[in-house]
Amino acid sequence: MAELSTVARPYAKAAFEYARDHQTLDTWSDWLSKLAMVVTSREALKLLASPKLDAERKVALVVELAEVDLDEAAGRFLNTLGEKGRLPALAAIREQFETLLADHEKRVDVTVVSAYKLTKAQQDKLSGALKKRLNREISITTQVDPELLGGVILRAGDTVIDGSVRGRLSRLSEALTA
Repeated sequence: MAELSTVARPYAKAAFEYARDHQTLDTWSDWLSKLAMVVTSREALKLLASPKLDAERKVALVVELAEVDLDEAAGRFLNTLGEKGRLPALAAIREQFETLLADHEKRVDVTVVSAYKLTKAQQDKLSGALKKRLNREISITTQVDPELLGGVILRAGDTVIDGSVRGRLSRLSEALTA
């Protein structure tokens, strides 16, 4: 997995910078999402691994299956991926592109895991506090995990804040046994 993200990084950065400079971020985001969906299917991965198909045919198949109408630059981008055997990395490229896009738009997706379903008022209060603290627009996704007992776990990118009762008890246990 780490290797795929390493391979994807320069491609995602190049695609993002091109799309940003040409003010086509939404279009590129849409294309990459559709293309990534295609290449993550088991059947597509088999086709992409086939030595019987040349790079040009593999690219054409991916575009056809994704049902996208690419401009010249996106076509060149995809052809480069095909020639380098990097089409399977499209999902990782898309993921990193979206991360760059969120950072550019000063937006962050936060997953909130709580012991009980949060009310709209609680979500709004949490979103407001996070927006103020992170200086970014916040998009909250909630999940319920009854095993938490109480409190919440916040995940924003690589950052995890464990404010759950289970997490606190675990840290207390570790401190007492150390």
